[in-house]
Amino acid sequence: MNTLKKTAVAAIAVALSATVLAETVKVDAAIPAYKRASGVSGNLNSIGSDTLNNLMTYWAEGFKKAYPNVNVQIEGKGSSTAPPALTEGTAQLGPMSREMTGAEKDKFEAKYGYKPTQIRVALDGLAVYVNKDNPIKELTFKQIDGIFSSTRKRGGKDIKTWGDLGLTGEWANKPISLFGRNSASGTYGYFKEHALAKGDYKNSVKEQPGSSSVVQGVAEDKYAIGYSGVGYTTSGVKTVPLSENDGGPFFGESYENVLSRKYPLSRYLYVYTNKAPGKPLDPLVKEFLSFVLSKEGQEIVVKDGFFPLTSTVISQELAALAK
Repeated sequence: MNTLKKTAVAAIAVALSATVLAETVKVDAAIPAYKRASGVSGNLNSIGSDTLNNLMTYWAEGFKKAYPNVNVQIEGKGSSTAPPALTEGTAQLGPMSREMTGAEKDKFEAKYGYKPTQIRVALDGLAVYVNKDNPIKELTFKQIDGIFSSTRKRGGKDIKTWGDLGLTGEWANKPISLFGRNSASGTYGYFKEHALAKGDYKNSVKEQPGSSSVVQGVAEDKYAIGYSGVGYTTSGVKTVPLSENDGGPFFGESYENVLSRKYPLSRYLYVYTNKAPGKPLDPLVKEFLSFVLSKEGQEIVVKDGFFPLTSTVISQELAALAK
């Protein structure tokens, strides 16, 4: 199968998965519908997260329906590209799948005299994926650390085969094939910090440029494992329930478990922007983010396979835009 066909099949699988999610996850009824403003036009540039790339594209399409004269350019090469783009002024929006580091904020503040504004835009369960035919039922953080990390800061053993995880039969002696993101990715950094206790990745991890390519790699390799945002789930893979503790309890990445933070790799997804304290935000940026935080914007979140914010969080973020 050629690359174009593979991409098309993966896209269809993601769409089908998102459709199933949309039938089970509902947007908070208290989130207000978007109200179109007048006189909105211009160019909007977004540079940052690959995890958020599809979401930003869908939001831009919905926004453009309301404002045909707006042009939105989106580049998603990794969360680490967002802070310099905002600092240098080459983008008004910086989507990130992790929070900015102190050093990134400091560089921005050194130029502008204030810190960038962080807006939560969606929820994600960072999933650990295995092939759909893999019989593994659950994993602890210590086991994940043993699989992916060369330094094993969680104190476990080095795990190289599926037999090391207790699988038998044809699986017992099969080496585990590792897929992950590249170092520009916020998902790479988040997984490193939270799952690997800031340890180093093994050199054998096949670093991928995008979230979908991680999942596609696992779907095509029966003995593979990888990590990516829940919005990239396809029919060729399954997610594994996780526990931070050796004895459990284990939780899957359901909406309820992500909201309650029972799922140990629950995270917010963010868009950062440049807003001077006490001064109004650029109208085009404000309207785009207001659309993202509306009922319609959060319905797009569900459509793309991620999880919507609660009305409480939406109110807090809208207040931050209005300051």
